[in-house]
Amino acid sequence: MKPDEIERSSFQIIDQEAGSHHYTEQQWSIVRRIIHTTADFEFKEMVRFHPDAISAGIEAIRNGKMIVTDTNMARVGIRKKESEQFGGHVKCYINDPLIHEKAAATGGTRAKAAVDMAVSDMKDGIYVVGNAPTALLRLIELVGEEKAHPALIIGLPVGFVNAAESKAALMEMDYPYISNVGRKGGSNVAASVVNALAILANEA
Repeated sequence: MKPDEIERSSFQIIDQEAGSHHYTEQQWSIVRRIIHTTADFEFKEMVRFHPDAISAGIEAIRNGKMIVTDTNMARVGIRKKESEQFGGHVKCYINDPLIHEKAAATGGTRAKAAVDMAVSDMKDGIYVVGNAPTALLRLIELVGEEKAHPALIIGLPVGFVNAAESKAALMEMDYPYISNVGRKGGSNVAASVVNALAILANEA
């Protein structure tokens, strides 16, 4: 089978096994891609969308705005053909030497320092967190202080320390987000959300 045939067949299986759900068609296209990426049907009950999230993400992609990720794994997982169709780019600061210096000087994490460095790039774009709760918490802080203005926050950090809590804090905000409840998440999951949005942007 060719890759597109495998993907199409996989989505058919997911639709059959998932059964009924409460998501809109666009929301389900994102949730289904998460399930396709993880083979984990629990995401069917976990994913949450701000009402403006999908339209904000599509607009950011179609306007060629920057997509900033918290890890290189998420950056590499984003399909470039769809995401760069409109002139946008995907960037990750985590390995920038200045990030290492700042994190060492402050005693904070590189992920948190990277959020500060990305403030100008994320304006009207998409900030993607798939690994680091500290990045998401810092981003929430900056948005609350009106110092950062991404169009959409994709907040899907994974782990046992502050992952669920940071996502809960994000979902308390009246700000465009795509997230999930609980500890599950990951860079691959976050990348799959961007890919789904990019496909929607190309279909619009």
